[in-house]
Amino acid sequence: MIKVQHYIAGTWQSSDTGIMLPGVNPATGETISSIPMASRVEVDQIVRKGQDAFVQWRRTPVTERIRYLFAYREKLEHHFEDIARCMTEECGKTLSESRGELRRGIENVEFACGAPSLMQGYNNEDVASGIDEHIIRQPLGVVVAITPFNFPGMIPLWFLPCAIATGNCFILKPSEKVPQTASWLIRLLDEVGIPAGVVQMINGGREVVDALIEHSGTQAISFVGSTPIARYVYAKAAENGKRVQCQGGANNVVVVMDDAEMEVTSEIIAESAYGCAGQRCLANSLAVTVGGARKMFTEAIVEASRTRKVGYGLDEASEMGPMITPESRSNIEQFIGASEKEGARILVDGRGKVVDGFQKGNWLFPTLIDGVDPASKLVRTEAFGPVFGLIHTDNLDQAIKFINSQPYGNMACLFTKNGAAARKFRYEVEAGNIGINLGIAVPMAFYPFGGYKDSFFGTLHAEGKHGFEFYTQTKLIVERWSNN
Repeated sequence: MIKVQHYIAGTWQSSDTGIMLPGVNPATGETISSIPMASRVEVDQIVRKGQDAFVQWRRTPVTERIRYLFAYREKLEHHFEDIARCMTEECGKTLSESRGELRRGIENVEFACGAPSLMQGYNNEDVASGIDEHIIRQPLGVVVAITPFNFPGMIPLWFLPCAIATGNCFILKPSEKVPQTASWLIRLLDEVGIPAGVVQMINGGREVVDALIEHSGTQAISFVGSTPIARYVYAKAAENGKRVQCQGGANNVVVVMDDAEMEVTSEIIAESAYGCAGQRCLANSLAVTVGGARKMFTEAIVEASRTRKVGYGLDEASEMGPMITPESRSNIEQFIGASEKEGARILVDGRGKVVDGFQKGNWLFPTLIDGVDPASKLVRTEAFGPVFGLIHTDNLDQAIKFINSQPYGNMACLFTKNGAAARKFRYEVEAGNIGINLGIAVPMAFYPFGGYKDSFFGTLHAEGKHGFEFYTQTKLIVERWSNN
């Protein structure tokens, strides 16, 4: 069993509190780690160490800062399989999903290596006679990322590379469910010789989050998690004068037109709905079929749901792993039961099943529900599990109206061969990520991760140019020099 530690000013340290939580493999039920819960005193220590390191780090030329990232990328590649296996054991996803996640994370490191160009300002000579005007970008100081369990490798790498490439000092507070992956990420930075205090990690729960937000020495907060907590973090950070970006929850809708290729479409949508056991903010949770697509798509998605192979993620044949905790599984089962009481039909029921040899795992197999009430909890609330609902409409206008009535606006997808329908969809739908004939509209590292309404609180998103803008502040210089 691994004893997780904090990483403070270049050293791994045990917590002063003595309070430890068990880290559990969700597929086996085995305790695989002990996780420290930090105190406010330790938060103060880590922030002050970051402030000390910032003095020199911001003066380090950007060309030197990115050399650490070039070396870091090579370390991540060298330990790629080790980190992927760690992710699978900690959060339950399949090895192929862990590998895909880590690949996306590495792409963010590669993107941040372009910092010498991406953080440039701009200028004009002679804005008035003999007067020049410049905009430059400077780092903020000590910045914090609070990251979730479901993407323990990728989401820290949404933030860390851009933050340090632009000259900030970075504190990671990973989910207390999955700190081993975060420890891998930090350990490899330590191996490349990143200066002490530039990147640090602290473990803990709400008290640590509050302390990081309230501390006068932190300048920016990045958060990914559920909408209620995102709203809380956003409000608290704003109250404390921080720059803040908070990615919240989602209940994404995919629209299937009657001209879609049903077999391919159902396979793609099943992967979106059930991949990572539905525990991702870009999972499609609801399908709206239009007109004649109802019968064809329903038959196809039933087959795709029934035949998906559920198992331990370290088994290469597995296509879906377990839920993260027994409580998460129970919560989704309550969603399913409530839908039944409201009159919906369970076409594929994933409750009450286990994987042979792993009876203690948090198993919930793919579940497909037809005739979902548009006013139900399953529609209005983020389920965050392998549950997929079907709703039927007569035309695309009705489908778009339904999507836009939802409280979330993370992603919406459309499957069709009709270019005019696709253009109408992408133009009118109120969501930050749009997919056309794609089940997951995930941006590459050089584009920002979008989100509207209750799915995002803030102005500048993670990744892409938004990341560089979020982690820098502009300074205006107007200057005139005498000829004497």
